Amino acid sequence: MAPKEKTRLFKVPSDEPQTLIVGEGEGKRSIAYRTAASRTANDTGLFWLSGFMSDMASTKAAAVAAWAAERGLASTRFDYSGHGVSDGPFTDGTIGRWLEEAYAVFTRVTVGPQVIIGSSMGGHIALLLLRKLMCEQPSEAQRVKGLVLIAPAWDMTEELMWKRFGDDARRAILERGVYEQPSAYGSPYPITRSLIEDGRKHLLAREPFNPGRPVVILQGLQDPDVPAAHTRELTEFLTGKWVKLIEISDGEHRLSRPQDLALLFDEIGKLV
Repeated sequence: MAPKEKTRLFKVPSDEPQTLIVGEGEGKRSIAYRTAASRTANDTGLFWLSGFMSDMASTKAAAVAAWAAERGLASTRFDYSGHGVSDGPFTDGTIGRWLEEAYAVFTRVTVGPQVIIGSSMGGHIALLLLRKLMCEQPSEAQRVKGLVLIAPAWDMTEELMWKRFGDDARRAILERGVYEQPSAYGSPYPITRSLIEDGRKHLLAREPFNPGRPVVILQGLQDPDVPAAHTRELTEFLTGKWVKLIEISDGEHRLSRPQDLALLFDEIGKLV
């Protein structure tokens, strides 16, 4: 999964991050978020979920916030623990912790109908969040009008990490507790044993799942991190005929070029 992309081209609201306390005891941490209110009470808001080692200052996150602001729509984005300006070391992070944070920000910060937008790992978190809301808080789930997923890295810790790793990488995780995964985007990614083991508690596992609302997926066919075949498989177990898959022939993982963002905004606009 690609690292964060710094904002350069998009004028976003000059709001300072606010904080939300999530967890208890030793698991208590401060999560930074930015939110902008809608100009009217009934507009649909946008809820952004970043990717692995990305944050709410990334190009796409900032562009979505700017697009929403220009149209008077609410938007909310946050940094997972260990990311951006939120608390904690990155190596403490797990899918379960980041899902807990997404759940807290969605239920305690956002109001009214929302479109959830998830990039890479954020796509996985988006699906887990929707499933959790549908199971635990149906009234909150009803606020989700649709999902827009960008190269969704579903079950990434198992499918895109563990199953791809060689013997040396697996041995490092099991014996030393961490594997420094080389990255084409910069410094190696520390993949911890807790990330892998906790990830197994939060798998879609190819079990049929009816999202109950539109799911739009944007996928680059030149993506080396989340292959198109991986995304196509997701469409096979998301049931109910809600899924719209858009494949971009020359698109890579980030999908942050002007033409990619234009397509993203077009699809978000159809949902809001």
